[in-house]
Amino acid sequence: MTSMKLQFDGHAGAQLAARLDLPDGPVRGYALFAHCFTCSKDLLAVKRIAAGLAAEGIALMRFDFTGLGASEGEFASTNFSSNIEDLKCAAAHLAASHGAPELLIGHSLGGAAVLAAAGEIDGVKAVVTIGAPSDVAHVLENFEADLAAIRADGAVEVSLEGRPFTIERQFVEDACAARLEKRIAELKKPLLIMHAPRDASVGIDHASAIFLAAKHPKSFISLDGADHLLSRPIDAQFAADVIAGWAARYLDAAAAPQATPDTVLPDGAVRVTETGQGKFQQRVDVGGHRLIADEPESFGGDDSGPTPYDFLAIGLGACTSMTLRMYGERKKLDLPRLSVEVSHAKVHAKDCAACSEEQQGREGRIDRFERRIRVDGPVSAEVAADLKRIADLCPVHKTLEQSSAIVTEIE
Repeated sequence: MTSMKLQFDGHAGAQLAARLDLPDGPVRGYALFAHCFTCSKDLLAVKRIAAGLAAEGIALMRFDFTGLGASEGEFASTNFSSNIEDLKCAAAHLAASHGAPELLIGHSLGGAAVLAAAGEIDGVKAVVTIGAPSDVAHVLENFEADLAAIRADGAVEVSLEGRPFTIERQFVEDACAARLEKRIAELKKPLLIMHAPRDASVGIDHASAIFLAAKHPKSFISLDGADHLLSRPIDAQFAADVIAGWAARYLDAAAAPQATPDTVLPDGAVRVTETGQGKFQQRVDVGGHRLIADEPESFGGDDSGPTPYDFLAIGLGACTSMTLRMYGERKKLDLPRLSVEVSHAKVHAKDCAACSEEQQGREGRIDRFERRIRVDGPVSAEVAADLKRIADLCPVHKTLEQSSAIVTEIE
């Protein structure tokens, strides 16, 4: 999948950090993920679920709530109600920049948030909860010993998973006032409830309560053997596979943007478009594939994808390896696995000892690509010499060696 960095304004104006994980091919639909209490979008299980959904053509946006992860703002000033507002802001940004989220997924308290917000977000067709509480006040059990002090003093620093967080009285009051049962009953959207029977953080009874409150169509999947955070890769992958299969019947592929004569690319053409994210980030569309190009942070970019010169090096390396493989098959050579490392630099022409006399005679600097071919196994000196000779016949190699004509038009 391709992962893009995003930023948007949260409920109080703070810049919230997000990632949009896109499939390499066509997008079947967009999903929005809400993480668990004091977690972040970069929880390992969330990344694995994103990768699993991308493999099935579903793009997933995951973000950090205000004051958590890489998002700005003060966590102490947030509560469950503000989480709902952040979720709505995230959905609005996704709809404006890429496509409206048709699928909402929430983990733990994030699951409670998607249940509460789904009815207020346009375009949502289905909802998934993972280890979600049926009662928002359940989150207070994380610092139950400090509740009296919080109510008395107005704010107390508590330790959650070994990290300090300031919890204010307003957070406690907001959690106690939240009522999910009515919102679940009025959801009027397909609901998938996923829960581990032995979840030590949120008991299985919460899943039962959500299931009983919901109207059909509703489904329950047991995450047997999993823990609350889906720490094992096999559990996160299972969750992703089930979500993708279940959601497929609700994602409206026909509603996705359709190609028009102006957007269809001719064979062999590549389109590069600014994403509007960061200073340099570009979306690359080619042959049904989607890639991201960017510059490193040292050049003012977000380092969210290869640089333009990286793509040149990628082209040379890939073409070299493919050319050598075709040569080996044609000559019926039992070649081991090949890999090609390519690095690029601009050097003074006169200092390039490995360059041709014509190249050394040029003024100023020239582009120098250094290519190292690795063969995963023994080959004879004769075969090695042949591989080096054939590598120079790679079409991209020959293109880079020769000058090219570039014709530019402005529309």
